[in-house]
Amino acid sequence: MASIYQSLKEEAFEANMQIPAQHLAIYTWGNVSAFDKSKSVFAIKPSGVPYPELSVENMVVVDLDGKKIEGSLNPSSDTLTHCVLYREFAVKDGIEMRGIVHTHSTYAVAWAQAMRPIPLFGTTHADHVQTEIPCTPYLSEEMVKKNYELETGNAIVQHFCNLKYNPAEVNMVLVGGHGPFAWGKTPSYAVYNAAVLEEVSKMASITLQVNPGATPLPEYIIDKHYLRKHGPNAYYGQ
Repeated sequence: MASIYQSLKEEAFEANMQIPAQHLAIYTWGNVSAFDKSKSVFAIKPSGVPYPELSVENMVVVDLDGKKIEGSLNPSSDTLTHCVLYREFAVKDGIEMRGIVHTHSTYAVAWAQAMRPIPLFGTTHADHVQTEIPCTPYLSEEMVKKNYELETGNAIVQHFCNLKYNPAEVNMVLVGGHGPFAWGKTPSYAVYNAAVLEEVSKMASITLQVNPGATPLPEYIIDKHYLRKHGPNAYYGQ
């Protein structure tokens, strides 16, 4: 008998396989989830399973409390972070968010380890996000000891609240000392955003090597590039 979550698991599997395909992580260093808001569940990569060993069947389905609904393996260790982000952003705030991805891509991790948000230096960045890419503070010792993965999600939500950022528009973040998370309207689009984040991180790193005194792109150019692809008057593409 086919699983009622079959299509969700297929979507999660295909998105997870894009992590190594896009060179966003090696070994087991990343995960993608696929969310079904109507059922309040998501499918996610199993913990510690290398990408070549993944299959649709071993995707794990959990609810928004992290309780396993279907699957023989343990879900990703980052599952509770996904739970928080879906509850706060997709359910509470109602944004179109059906996929979350966490990777350890090299340049994005480097910025997270440096505890620096990624400055908006150029139009490639502005095409996707209208602000610098935020970096959360380190989690406190109490948060780490209490429930590390849950508190990672809480730290992201609190940082967006402090910055007054809209997660529907700023769809990527660095967790200080840890690495990047991104999300999107589909799991595959979440991976797309993770790939954009890694490329923008790389470009910013090289920009500062070429010119350590580089300054952010002027706001009028930022607005032009972002708004020609987003919003009611967008005209980029078909």
